[in-house]
Amino acid sequence: MPDTTPATSTVLPLLPALSAQAERLVELGVHELAGLSATELRAFAAAAEAPAGGALLAVHPERAPASALAPLLRLDDKSGFVVTDMPDVDLFAPLDTVPLPDAPLYLLTGLDRGDHLANWTPNEALPALTAEARTPLLLTEGIHWVLQQPTVLERNHCFMTIGSRLRKPNGALDARTPALWISNGTGRDSRERRNAPKVGWCWAGNRHTWLGFASATSRRGQELKE
Repeated sequence: MPDTTPATSTVLPLLPALSAQAERLVELGVHELAGLSATELRAFAAAAEAPAGGALLAVHPERAPASALAPLLRLDDKSGFVVTDMPDVDLFAPLDTVPLPDAPLYLLTGLDRGDHLANWTPNEALPALTAEARTPLLLTEGIHWVLQQPTVLERNHCFMTIGSRLRKPNGALDARTPALWISNGTGRDSRERRNAPKVGWCWAGNRHTWLGFASATSRRGQELKE
């Protein structure tokens, strides 16, 4: 297993206030994707209590799937996209060990990009995160993070979201693991997409020095109020 002693994760800025995150989602039209009113979204943010370190406001993936959220990503003048060989992106669902609140909106606390796990395989990283009492991010949660904090994606410091996996008809896990990174504009991405935020995948048994494993300490939801 790779040596992770140099715990040199980049210190990221605090997340925006929940009220600002709600306005960002309204501005992007995410509330409409989720079948919610702007009032409901703002009311949730106003009633929710974020810890001192901040929290991420997320929409349940069944309400706002990755295919709808990815094009809303933006780095400079480049819009986000899903790789062409991931047409089944919305079928990547939470692992059984990643319980979600039974609510359209919820909060994630204690976000970490997992830079210290770079060059681990997803198969190695998942039990390591579990041992640290951390929960891996879903793909949609990772997208929400970048929507609110675009600087979380950096060249050579991007991340996997291994809480989302695809199950085959026989029950076995598909070997692909979703991730977010910055396109180099090569191959099927096309030169026009160079430096665009990209939703793609990596093999569960492969290592990548530039991909960490995003995780959180908890998820919690609460009822919406008009």
